[in-house]
Amino acid sequence: MKNNNKLVGKNVLITAGAQGIGESISRHFINSGANVAIHYFSSADTANQLVQLATTKGQKAIAISGDLTNEADANTLVEKTIEAFGGLDILINNAGSLVARKMLSEMEAEFWHKVMDINLTSMMFVTRAAAPHLSKNDNSSIVNLASLAGRKGGHPGSLAYSTSKGAILTLTRALSTELGPQGTRVNAVAPGLILGTSFHNTHTTKESAAATTAGIPIQRAGNAADVARAVAYLASEYDGFITGATLDINGGVYNM
Repeated sequence: MKNNNKLVGKNVLITAGAQGIGESISRHFINSGANVAIHYFSSADTANQLVQLATTKGQKAIAISGDLTNEADANTLVEKTIEAFGGLDILINNAGSLVARKMLSEMEAEFWHKVMDINLTSMMFVTRAAAPHLSKNDNSSIVNLASLAGRKGGHPGSLAYSTSKGAILTLTRALSTELGPQGTRVNAVAPGLILGTSFHNTHTTKESAAATTAGIPIQRAGNAADVARAVAYLASEYDGFITGATLDINGGVYNM
């Protein structure tokens, strides 16, 4: 991949950056010349491989483990990134999970709060900790990972997940207003069916994936690189005029 000069030397923090879409995002930033702090929860081997890839290219990189639903871990993640790089230009909020499929009639308060904490509260924790460091640049950028489920409501059993992802769309708009004056743009991406990831390998049957793909206008499912390219674009336009926006990545299933 040809270096994007806007990203060369930029300091980037990517949550859940060592699996699925997050791994592809990390690779895109590394191949674009950025220094990367890769957060992981359980994918230590991949995180370390990505760090090695970056260092062989002469870039700075660090792998940091943590449970981002824990406020202290979220704060420590940002602190370690600043210690390693001396500053922060770009934050990619990628961490999230459906956890399991549960209908409203099955919904326990504990499960509801767990999904909200993983997808939404953790994003607030990391962003809150990162915002003062991003503000030290004339221009900086945040990209949040939402979902087509946040637009359409998702498939049966994804009530909590879809609600949390819909909230991320609103969080993105609110943050763009609040952080705009400090020079930080905030945008989101909303991926549709992205095959080849642990998310869909775990929660989507082959039959469901085939049925969904048949209804996609461009007649194919997405892949992690489709999302990573869009994330890298939004992040690299840290000096641009796009903020508070959500880029839908779904092959034409949903548009507005």
